[in-house]
Amino acid sequence: MEHPFAEQCQELARSILWNNLSAIREDGMLDPVGEEVPVPNEPGHAVLAIGEYFRAEGELRLDQFDLPDLAARALSAQVANSGQDENGLAYGALGMLSFGPARDRNEVWIRLDEEVRETLDRQLLTREDFTDHRQAFNIAKAVTRFSFGLTRKDETGKLIERFLAPLEEKSATGYFDDSGEHGIGGVYDIYGILSFVLIRQSLQLHANVHLRDRKLPSLRTHGEKYLKVLLDLVRQDGLGWAYGENIGAYGQMHCISLILQALRDNWVAPERKPVYLDLLRRLFQFFFETYVDQEEGTIVVRDHERTSLARHTSRLANFDAARYLSQWSRLARSIGGTLADARPAPAKSGGKLFLFEKGRREHGLFNYSDAQSGLHLQIPLVGNRARANSDSLAFPHAPGLFDWPTGRYLPLFQPELRIGEDRVVPSYYGKGCTTGLGRGNALYFTYEQPDFITVEEKILSGIGSCRVRWEFRGSRISSEFVYEVRTQTQIQGMRYTMAVGLPHSRHCMETSLRLGDEGLRPNILKDDFQGEWRENEIVTNDPNARTYWGPLFYLQTLERDHPLVLRPGQTYRFAIEFEPDLALVGG
Repeated sequence: MEHPFAEQCQELARSILWNNLSAIREDGMLDPVGEEVPVPNEPGHAVLAIGEYFRAEGELRLDQFDLPDLAARALSAQVANSGQDENGLAYGALGMLSFGPARDRNEVWIRLDEEVRETLDRQLLTREDFTDHRQAFNIAKAVTRFSFGLTRKDETGKLIERFLAPLEEKSATGYFDDSGEHGIGGVYDIYGILSFVLIRQSLQLHANVHLRDRKLPSLRTHGEKYLKVLLDLVRQDGLGWAYGENIGAYGQMHCISLILQALRDNWVAPERKPVYLDLLRRLFQFFFETYVDQEEGTIVVRDHERTSLARHTSRLANFDAARYLSQWSRLARSIGGTLADARPAPAKSGGKLFLFEKGRREHGLFNYSDAQSGLHLQIPLVGNRARANSDSLAFPHAPGLFDWPTGRYLPLFQPELRIGEDRVVPSYYGKGCTTGLGRGNALYFTYEQPDFITVEEKILSGIGSCRVRWEFRGSRISSEFVYEVRTQTQIQGMRYTMAVGLPHSRHCMETSLRLGDEGLRPNILKDDFQGEWRENEIVTNDPNARTYWGPLFYLQTLERDHPLVLRPGQTYRFAIEFEPDLALVGG
């Protein structure tokens, strides 16, 4: 029986793969797109894309391309680079396993040199004990090594338990903290979903189906939490995960894979299936309209208007998209039914706080939506691996309305105090996180920071504290930041920046919200720092002022550029409200 969604995915996977396979050189390395700099894990990602395509199609050739030969070349290059990248080795190993567990009949293995085979065996055995998402790569390597008959000892179960243990230790509510040893901790972002998707994909290739069946209930316990989060996070236009690193196209692809895997594994109750099919439909449509060049048959994550992190090249994104599309096609066929069975949940207004970690330092995500205006935003209160950028700062992340530059730091929609050489922002953690109804039935989200924290996530103990309050009434938004110090403290200055973006000129959803001519319509309610507005900085042609979706138009900064002494016993407030001029991209 034909399956329209599966056919569409496979046709697109075929096009993307065909457009990128010629980039695999004789030595297995990949030619870059334009002036981009290749990254070490690209060959491994190419192998897994080829392997997933083979699983979906069952064909060893794609027109003039010999798929096992290209996979063997790329895997050999990845093995040579493995000292630089665990990620690529894990992906490459799974890609090879996708051609079958029998070594003497595996079309990739039989094309590898004996030296490459021996080196690959050693590398699959060698692993560090990771406490972040890289533990998923250890699991993929263990699955490959056992299923391929390179060892009789299966370590998969033990490694999965080691992955799951920190979920209970680090998070009071069982979410995945990807901080590892970096920063303040509490990194609850898209890498949690990525980890579950990769582990589930690895288990599907495991030679021991009984182990898979034993481990799935534990994975389900935690994976289901993200499924419930997606019910609130996905915007009406289909935009999915919208904060943290590695989002944009990946913020769509990882979420789609999780939903399809959950539907295949019956993690979704039958009565809820139409709702998740609608989520799937919207996520895919946004991905297709926003990141697929339908004329060229490629994925566009970086051009003169948008960008991604340097480690996520265009070549990598294209092979990842081809891999995911093949996976979606295969999963859709196994699930049955069609997207015509989708039943949209009615648009709703309100807010919800997902508390990832409770206690002395709390981390969470506040989600707000207004059905009448279509406004939808996410305020993360999470760590950011001690990286000074705006991707996870605690402001309303709402692409098209409240924008930020990819991988670059600016004090966006929150004050930055300069104390000596340190820059202090009210982000990354809180205490007493609460939400409820306040004055005039406005919905509020509040938290306190008992100690200042720098943009590099260094706690400045004993200096001062900050209380933060966000309020929402329809499309009107206000925020208040209240500072107190314990000892007399001099700040060198204060900055508060607003970024105003533009939709991509070609690749965007017509139903997405954008700012109209009047912009955010900010109104300062209180400023004890006595800042002054600087001249707007037009950044349309600045390559460092691009988002995951489109370009920034201008930056508007309020600044105090001279010292101010903060005295104990006094409070210093900064309050501002917005009433964004909302319009449709296609309007």
